[in-house]
Amino acid sequence: MRGMSDADWNASVAADVLEERYGLVALVVEPVPMGTDTINRRVLTEDGLRLFVKEYRSSADVEAARTAWDMSEYCRAAGLPIPRVWDDKDGNLVTIAEGSAWAVVDEAPGRVTTSAMTVPLAESIGAVMGRMHRVLAAYPLPKHVQQSRWRTGRVEDAVAKCDTVMATALRQEHEGHEQLRADLDQRRKDLKNHVPRLRKHLPGTLVEQALHADLSRTNLIVLADVVTGVIDFRGATGMPAWELGRAAFDPRTVATSPEWDACALAMVGAYHAENPSLPLEEIRACARIALLYMLFSFYGATTAEYGLPPEAEADLKRHWNERQTAIRRLLNSLSDLDDGFASLPTGGGRS
Repeated sequence: MRGMSDADWNASVAADVLEERYGLVALVVEPVPMGTDTINRRVLTEDGLRLFVKEYRSSADVEAARTAWDMSEYCRAAGLPIPRVWDDKDGNLVTIAEGSAWAVVDEAPGRVTTSAMTVPLAESIGAVMGRMHRVLAAYPLPKHVQQSRWRTGRVEDAVAKCDTVMATALRQEHEGHEQLRADLDQRRKDLKNHVPRLRKHLPGTLVEQALHADLSRTNLIVLADVVTGVIDFRGATGMPAWELGRAAFDPRTVATSPEWDACALAMVGAYHAENPSLPLEEIRACARIALLYMLFSFYGATTAEYGLPPEAEADLKRHWNERQTAIRRLLNSLSDLDDGFASLPTGGGRS
């Protein structure tokens, strides 16, 4: 509209969608500068509701989004701390309006924590994840399958990826490319020296089921070291031991906290107490799975291709550096972690 700024126009569009598709009147609409597949906004309604509104970009997979929101509601119905997803006037969790797909969800109390985990928080995350995996074991397998290069990918391909990443960094005039070159040289050595041995210690088969598939610290709402909300389901078929290991050995915690190993043991113990049906050998393998996952991931090595705002780009670079540190610490601590996991009760902790 003439005379209206882009921000005001975007807020007006979101307000129109809320009123037309949900019967909600927005008083305040604030942009949230995050998300790659969605444009996000916080909304305060006339009735005092605090909502989080997601508008999907044209490139987003809307069917996958519907699956993710359905899974979210499935878990909420089972009593997990999941914010409510609103139905539109036709009963859809994802609505189509103004040429885009939209979803509206309650805002959970608390905030996303950007610091390392504490032991109490790790225990809370483990308990919530264990309950969630127990609930999702009965959920239909999503079409999207979580990648498992860490388990089956060729080491040679990952080594070659190091060269590709370095070429991309040079083309992008990546800052600190000499440090990146050193990081990638170390990654090549680690891939060649450790992957076969790490895989040898994994169980021959691993349980697969429906998963959140992005259950990282950025998708957990926390208040006083307690998980008050799990958000942004991806909804994929994958291995619970992978999701557990990825969370328990969060690179920020491993790289920056002297309690990282205690956090991991607390999370895994709480998880096992809530989901004792997952074979114990898989739970005990989660550190090696997390390490393999890190070794096969190059996310954050270069950043220009994502078009992120400066703050998000800096965080992604930090994530790469923390992952490098986490790999070293995990490689040096596997035997101690094995000793810690050996004390897990064989029957689980739930009565």
